[in-house]
Amino acid sequence: MKIGLISDTHGFLDEKVFSYFEECDEIWHAGDIGALDVANRLKSFRTLRAVHGNIDHPEIRNGYPENERFEVEGQRVWMTHIGGVPPRYNAIVRESLMQNAPHIFICGHSHILKIMTDRNLNNMLFINPGAAGKQGLHKMRTIIRFELTARKIDNMQVIELGKRGV
Repeated sequence: MKIGLISDTHGFLDEKVFSYFEECDEIWHAGDIGALDVANRLKSFRTLRAVHGNIDHPEIRNGYPENERFEVEGQRVWMTHIGGVPPRYNAIVRESLMQNAPHIFICGHSHILKIMTDRNLNNMLFINPGAAGKQGLHKMRTIIRFELTARKIDNMQVIELGKRGV
């Protein structure tokens, strides 16, 4: 299964996302969608799994949960918006991570692209795709594309969409 991962669009959806995610089976959005139109456009393009973020209005919060736990290709995934970063996880999620760590933990919020293995949590893969929108302190807008096959992650690519102000 091919996954397109995006976060922190803040109401802006770069048209390039559609060509980069053309071969993806699902799109996962890690919060701060910013406008219902962004979610609707992604959802009409591919299957969308999304969580709401701290800037999202009630219309988005009502349609998308704060936390999404699911399994794909034998991989247990937990996606939330504010998760922290290894080993400094958000206090709200830390206890749950310690008790029941997924294979993949995805969050957004920081606008800082980061992919790493947390060896203290059974080699859980931590992914923050950075920010795809134009608001925030990040310099480069980023998304991620990868494949999940039989409990294995392959072909992970970080894609730069361009500078934040462009």
